[in-house]
Amino acid sequence: MNDLVEELKTLIIEVLNLEDITPEEIIADEPLFGEGLGLDSIDALELGLALQKKYNISIDAENEDTKSHFASVNSLAKFVDGSRA
Repeated sequence: MNDLVEELKTLIIEVLNLEDITPEEIIADEPLFGEGLGLDSIDALELGLALQKKYNISIDAENEDTKSHFASVNSLAKFVDGSRA
């Protein structure tokens, strides 16, 4: 799962053009939105589309659990790992 976490950190940086940050600077259990990485709803949409394309998974924006899946890199990794199985 550590490889997936690192892969997701890199994907977040590439997809969202976060030029001032490195994967090492992203704390895997810190929030992606608000106080943590500071992403917004547009970032969530872009990231969701990239995840669907890269990992061939389905993300239901209407599902109540989706917000919790995007809470941190670790929760995103668990979601992607479980969705690929």
